[in-house]
Amino acid sequence: MLIKPANDIPSSEITPESVYTNRREFMKAGFVFLAGVMQGRAGAPGDYDTTETVTPYADATSYNNYYEFGTDKSNPARYAGSFKTKPWTVSVEGLVKKPAQYNLEDLIKGLTTEGRVYRMRCVEGWSMVIPWQGFPLADLIKRLEPSPAAKYVEFKTILAPGQMRGQASSSLGGGLNWPYVEGLRLDEAMNPLTLIATGMYGKPLPNQNGAPWRLVTPWKYGFKGIKAIARIRFVQKQPVSSWMEAWPEAYGFYANVNPTVEHPNHSQAREQRLGEPWNPFAGNTLRPTLMFNGYMAQVASMYSAMDLRKNY
Repeated sequence: MLIKPANDIPSSEITPESVYTNRREFMKAGFVFLAGVMQGRAGAPGDYDTTETVTPYADATSYNNYYEFGTDKSNPARYAGSFKTKPWTVSVEGLVKKPAQYNLEDLIKGLTTEGRVYRMRCVEGWSMVIPWQGFPLADLIKRLEPSPAAKYVEFKTILAPGQMRGQASSSLGGGLNWPYVEGLRLDEAMNPLTLIATGMYGKPLPNQNGAPWRLVTPWKYGFKGIKAIARIRFVQKQPVSSWMEAWPEAYGFYANVNPTVEHPNHSQAREQRLGEPWNPFAGNTLRPTLMFNGYMAQVASMYSAMDLRKNY
């Protein structure tokens, strides 16, 4: 085998560092995902994975909605780096058998981590494909034992204006009331698709993507995916989420991806996948948005008796 000295190798044959790094991270994510499949319950992880091309890690971690750090898509990556995620305390409250203040490590200890590759759709019209690592929210709920009277689960993010510039300034945080609030009907929370993510791309969850843990519901628009969860409360009545409070005509409680229900400012019928080129002047077309973001088989039965134009 002939080995060329370094100074004899043409620059065209040298892999750029960025390509090598992305390839290495992709391979690492693949190994972690496979490990998750092997560790997880038989049949569970592979049942829900998309085979679509994974969004580049750099895009998924630099283009984010996280108003606690600012309204610009680049703000979370720019300002979340020093956000402290350890130690992390979670308050469990409401109609539940085991209410308490928990250290996160104790709360989730022993829950089986799985790999899931999900399509994700933002209400603004862009989408990604992300390999998550985490555990089904249903596993945590079963551990906490909500009472039969509990019909919904409400989440709140941490209130830390000293670390989160968007919480410290109304203009920087889009005028939302803090802390950020989201909620799910209990059957939605127990659906096998619903994930609590603690990692992505084979790495711990980055701060700008919701560290130390966040909610992932891939059949719903991205604003449902509350980040940096600090409180979980089981309740009988439907919670009022932050975006419902701020703009109820645009943001409903259910937030199911639905190409037939328009946002007041734009259509939801098509989407732009991050990492894919699009030039409207060259005649390129956006990809069509799928009902329930393509997860019809897994979730449609939960809404069979509902008018989804009213319950948006």
